Amino acid sequence: MRRFAAWIAGRSARARNGIALLSGLASALGFVPFSLWPLTLAGVAMLLVLTGQARTMRQVLATGWWWGTGHFLASLYWIAHAFLFQANMPPALGWVAVVLLSMLMAIYPAAAAGLGWRLGRRGLAQRTLALAAGWMLCEWLRGYVFGGFPWNPLGIVLLPLPGLPHAAAAIGGLGLSGLTVALAGGLLLAFGTGAARRTATGIGLLAVVAAVGGLIWSWQAPPAAPPAALYIVQANVSQSEKWDPAVEEMNLRRHIRLSPGPSTPGPPRLVIWPEAAVVGLLDEDPLLQLRLGALLRPGDLLLTGGDKALRGPDGYAYAARNSLFVVGPGGDLRDRYDKAVLVPFGEYLPLRAWLTPLGIARLVPGDMDFWPGPGPRTLRLPGFPSVSPQICYEIVVSGHVADRRDRPAWILNASNDAWFSDGGAWMHLAQARLRAIEEGLPVVRATPTGVSAIIDGHGRVQASLGRGVADVLRGTLPGALPPTLFARTGPAGPVGLALILLLLAVLLNRR
Repeated sequence: MRRFAAWIAGRSARARNGIALLSGLASALGFVPFSLWPLTLAGVAMLLVLTGQARTMRQVLATGWWWGTGHFLASLYWIAHAFLFQANMPPALGWVAVVLLSMLMAIYPAAAAGLGWRLGRRGLAQRTLALAAGWMLCEWLRGYVFGGFPWNPLGIVLLPLPGLPHAAAAIGGLGLSGLTVALAGGLLLAFGTGAARRTATGIGLLAVVAAVGGLIWSWQAPPAAPPAALYIVQANVSQSEKWDPAVEEMNLRRHIRLSPGPSTPGPPRLVIWPEAAVVGLLDEDPLLQLRLGALLRPGDLLLTGGDKALRGPDGYAYAARNSLFVVGPGGDLRDRYDKAVLVPFGEYLPLRAWLTPLGIARLVPGDMDFWPGPGPRTLRLPGFPSVSPQICYEIVVSGHVADRRDRPAWILNASNDAWFSDGGAWMHLAQARLRAIEEGLPVVRATPTGVSAIIDGHGRVQASLGRGVADVLRGTLPGALPPTLFARTGPAGPVGLALILLLLAVLLNRR
């Protein structure tokens, strides 16, 4: 290992940056659909080696930035696919967006690397602790700064391993990311001698404890939930058809045809359609309300995505909301949830006055921006367990998927994954699984093109419909687990853990 580190130190700055870029690219292969998590550990280990050979903060920040650029290039490629379904900008601009966004997001690994180097110049153990803490803090900030983009937390690569991902019930996805960095550093420390090996042993024991604790938690059976028959409709409406007026009626009939009719026997049913399944303004169209209500028997409910227009005193719409409507028998609208976490350039255009003259437009058709709702909200569903809706991208925001003052019994992720490539859709599902583990709540996903799924409170997929399938997913709602530690503390718990790791790194430096 020393010889390898010496070889790295002898390379030119350009060569080291190239190695950092390739290491970052390799690290992202741990995400689904590839799930090559050993490459993630190897990539993070290489980041530790590269920063350990740097002599100045400028070199460290450059190394972290190149590493981060490669890491995000290989995990955000699916964004280019979304540019195929709009007419306002050339599709090739999608790849430009991927590169620019990756370069921007690379600021966070660079900052984490800088913190790790500053507090860990006296040894690999200190650098590992400091980088783990810095990564957790920067990943937390990534969910808020620049509008927030917390896609693919590093720790999600641990999902295929037994026990370890369930530690997120205590330390959240942020904690899993810190654990991933610690494991990568532990592999390097195992090649050392004396104190280095003892530190590696300590990290290994910590991972074993986390895995055993996670396994014990995962064996806990959830309490029986009130019976709730789920009918999740996946009509396989592609994004190229979504906003085409010529097939709007046909798409609505697809959903109606797959939904259980009023003559279907059985207990009360919860029929779920995906995000924006209804094109048009449902709350302003009584005939459409009657058509949907005719699908339901007494006791049934329909949850469907649609738009809500915001109008001024003159009656003209000045904005819109991306909403989820609760429809009862007869077509009466029982409740509504408005999406709170909007996608920049997707649902609204930042700096519109400056970007519009440059030919930049948002991806969703229309001239009006969407406005955000107030945040997580628990909806009461008569005859069914209460639910916290999360529309599309909202499910990736750790700690903000449920109202902690009014805990729901389950989470509904109504999404339009037709925007995504296949890889992006599977990544979206993985993040929904992580939210289920964190909160101890089942998550139900409804998408037009897959992957629709029923996920229990341990993050296990109970049933699903794959990509490109037109069908209805029938199942029952899993029971909710008792509130997890993370459900009680939210992001404050992992952030506090990161600060403790920083303190340990400082104390090791003094020793």
